[in-house]
Amino acid sequence: MKQLTILALLFCLMTLSSCEKYLDINRDPSNPQIAEGYVLLPPMIAQMAFGEQFDSRFIGKYIQNWGEATANSTWDRMGYDAGSDNAGLIWRVHYWNLGQNVQLVLDDATAKQKWDYSGVAKAMFAWSWQTTTDYHGEIILKEAFEPNRYVFDYDTQEEVYAYVQKLANDALTDLNRTDGNVSQASLARGDLVYAGDRSKWIKFVYGVLARNANHINNKATYKPDVVIDYCNKSLASNADNFNVPFTAGGNSALANFFGPTRSNLGTYRQTDFLVSLLDGRVFNGVADPRLPILATASPDGVYRGVLPTQGDPNNVNGNTKRIPTLWGELPNLVVAGTTPGKYVYKDGVPLPILTYSEIQFIKAEAAFIKGDKAMALSAYQAGIGAALDYAGVAAADKAKFLASAAVAQSASELKISDIMMQKYLSLVGHGIIESWVDMRRYHYDPSVYVGFTPPSGTQLFPDNNGKLAYRVRPRYNSEYVWNRASLDKYGGNALDYHTVEPWFSQK
Repeated sequence: MKQLTILALLFCLMTLSSCEKYLDINRDPSNPQIAEGYVLLPPMIAQMAFGEQFDSRFIGKYIQNWGEATANSTWDRMGYDAGSDNAGLIWRVHYWNLGQNVQLVLDDATAKQKWDYSGVAKAMFAWSWQTTTDYHGEIILKEAFEPNRYVFDYDTQEEVYAYVQKLANDALTDLNRTDGNVSQASLARGDLVYAGDRSKWIKFVYGVLARNANHINNKATYKPDVVIDYCNKSLASNADNFNVPFTAGGNSALANFFGPTRSNLGTYRQTDFLVSLLDGRVFNGVADPRLPILATASPDGVYRGVLPTQGDPNNVNGNTKRIPTLWGELPNLVVAGTTPGKYVYKDGVPLPILTYSEIQFIKAEAAFIKGDKAMALSAYQAGIGAALDYAGVAAADKAKFLASAAVAQSASELKISDIMMQKYLSLVGHGIIESWVDMRRYHYDPSVYVGFTPPSGTQLFPDNNGKLAYRVRPRYNSEYVWNRASLDKYGGNALDYHTVEPWFSQK
């Protein structure tokens, strides 16, 4: 019954309006109440996943995790949908679905000395500030939650990065407290991810700090030792992964957004770039054991992927060269509620927000930049191993692959491209925003992302003026409808604003 109640709450916030009414009730001056943290946390956690997945459908095309089955898709061309909220849910989740709900949790936690709840709320918000600024660039920080405002000024990304550090450290302070009414059993009532285990939330916070510190690797202020320290204090195995749960069967709103029942990926296909990283073309002729897990062969047994802007030329019923859906089935054979899906594209599979393998690849990159190639090699190999385990690769196949020519076997042969491309593979289907951060930090460099060919010339969206995408425009129905004047300070009303390089990737 408890689980059903929690899932119902998840559905409440997924449907948005019902929870908005709930919070309105709690602000009724004739019947004042305080919403308790255990009630608010489950739908807030669900929205973390929902925002990432909703918008990753578009950004996954930028980084070629997938592409459209039909040619000349706007997002395959690194464009955007003008006058639309497409790719705008991360913005809404941050400012609306989390936003004041975080403050409600903090108010309740402070009044009742539930420092574990306040630590968790701050941890989630630190993650959200980091994700939102990495996604959009300059965003609204200082004035974001001031009452009675209709126009909001934007702040620099550097200021947001500094605030993430402060908020994350405040979260650590609270999560390390044992006084007051701190209780694992109490926190577990609302904590669908770690069941009230504060030690795992602490590791998650250090993961957020690791991202924050590592994303500025192009700057003179970059400190690889700090990044490495954060990684050492972060997730220690796949058991620490931040997994947002979903359920198969029953109410479809509680199923994974990428699963076949919700049917949000029906026209999406694996790309040739992804297949090339798995079939041996890139990694010294060695096929990756994740090939049949992350991709699906056409009916004739050949693995194919779409090229940017070109779609699938064989996309007709009965063609044996047709590229299957991400659910592992041909599009005409997909049946909601019956088609099982595969990998992270299944109804009941949780979505990982942060993984141990990602942390190891962050550590490997920082150590590589520092010049400690031995540490970099160790973390790189640990990251691959963890990613293989996460994908469900058999132990014998894992060992064989780790010993193969696809994996650097010595510090002297390790290259930054080895680290970044294996990190890319580890994040396929779920860490898309982080992968896009990486590609922008390395400016889509083909020597780092071997085989990655972005659209060019007339393949690019006309508004790009020949440039690649570097940010997502703010959410249309709040900023371009109500706050256009504030956008002008940063050139946000320009048609090619999405091609302006963000602060974090600049030198």
